[in-house]
Amino acid sequence: MRAAITATGHYVPPDVYPNAYFERNLDTTDAWIQSRTGIAERRFAATGATSDLIVPAAQRCLEGRGISPAAVDCVIVATMTPDRLCPSTAAIVQRKLGAVNAWGFDLAAACSGFVYGLVVATKMIESGAARSVLLCGADRMSSVVDAQDRATAVLFGDGAGVVLVEAADDESLGILDHVCHMDGEGETALHIPAGGSAQPASQHSVTHRQHYVVQDGPAVFRAAVVGMAEVTQEILKRNDLQQQDIAWLVPHQANRRIIEAVAKRLGVGLERVVLNLDRYGNTVAATIPIGLSEWNDAGRFAPGDRIVLSAFGAGFTAGSVYLRWAMKRP
Repeated sequence: MRAAITATGHYVPPDVYPNAYFERNLDTTDAWIQSRTGIAERRFAATGATSDLIVPAAQRCLEGRGISPAAVDCVIVATMTPDRLCPSTAAIVQRKLGAVNAWGFDLAAACSGFVYGLVVATKMIESGAARSVLLCGADRMSSVVDAQDRATAVLFGDGAGVVLVEAADDESLGILDHVCHMDGEGETALHIPAGGSAQPASQHSVTHRQHYVVQDGPAVFRAAVVGMAEVTQEILKRNDLQQQDIAWLVPHQANRRIIEAVAKRLGVGLERVVLNLDRYGNTVAATIPIGLSEWNDAGRFAPGDRIVLSAFGAGFTAGSVYLRWAMKRP
């Protein structure tokens, strides 16, 4: 049995924060931000939690498929900003959405979370463990980014992307292969120091602003270029594909310079790369599914298109998925 993406949906908050906002509050400029990152604006949620980003995206996804939440067997939420440590955000989404027949869980792989989650959802469909998996990639990064840190404050945004994974009608289409790697040696290059069992929340951790993202930018940049390119090259080689065979590359949207470097190493022109970083910033686990949903809505994917997803994230996780698009143009 072949698994395929059969519906998509996304949601971003209405409040837009252009680079001018950071010019007023930090020692930075629009020109500097755009030249270093490619980001012009991003969205921040004024209220609510990650589940509140997911629910409207999930509703749109299911409406597009023409099924009710009760038809969903499993909910997977890929996120690094769960509503709470307990219960899972998947449980909260299940309740808010009314997916009364679904079980589910959260998956933590930061920016690689959606790719890892797609591998899990695929195997559940292929094995017969589920008939329909609602895979959600979402993060409310405004809740964990230090607004006083100019090195990270400008990079991130809030958003959610959701896909429905079901059995493919055509066995030649759907999710065909994946490659996933991880190098835990990169732990401290991108992390949140406090809030977990290693360093529980305390007056000291709050005072010293240890509940915010800390990033070694140059180290992450170097590792991301190599990591994303290598997993993508590996999946192309395993499937005897040349760069010209790929209709679309859908990379994680962390930094335009990273995306350009990866595309150059692969020999893929930017006209075949899904890019929305300029409008949303890095929405972490949401970047790839938002891109899939936007391009699908615009009718830019054709049935049978060979598409490669590629991601790199904290923990120095990396993953790539090769699929052939199974949905008809809207």
